[in-house]
Amino acid sequence: MSTTITARPGTPFIEVTREFDAPPSAVFRAHTDPDLIVRWLGPHGMEMELIEFDARTGGGYHYVHRDERGEYRFRGVYHTVSEERIVQTFEYEGAPGEVTLETMTLTDLGGRTRMVSHSVYPSVEARDAAMESGMNKGIQQSYERLDTLLEKEE
Repeated sequence: MSTTITARPGTPFIEVTREFDAPPSAVFRAHTDPDLIVRWLGPHGMEMELIEFDARTGGGYHYVHRDERGEYRFRGVYHTVSEERIVQTFEYEGAPGEVTLETMTLTDLGGRTRMVSHSVYPSVEARDAAMESGMNKGIQQSYERLDTLLEKEE
């Protein structure tokens, strides 16, 4: 499956579209089950530690990715968690105050799922910095790992 990442110049938005060969319930569970999320979220070669993970409306998360180069810490708050939509904030602790609002929707394609994630950054500069950080590689590799996980969970 291919992942489409759209970041139009001069806007503070990023949209990610991906289809999965699994029903929305399985994709949703992979995003909200702490035992599953540590198995796919992050680029190849990264270990993930959950410090906090409460994937429900009003809950929050805090996690660390580690590799030979160091640690990368992230946190956020879940504003809406339902099987069709997750709305959350996202903050990389290496760029404090650059909080992103993310909305992910899951659409049933008859046993397959289309996921669309729309992220709103506080500025064009913050969005551009995220794009330059290697975020694209992390997204692509995470979804490759999620594909593998979903195949095993069927």
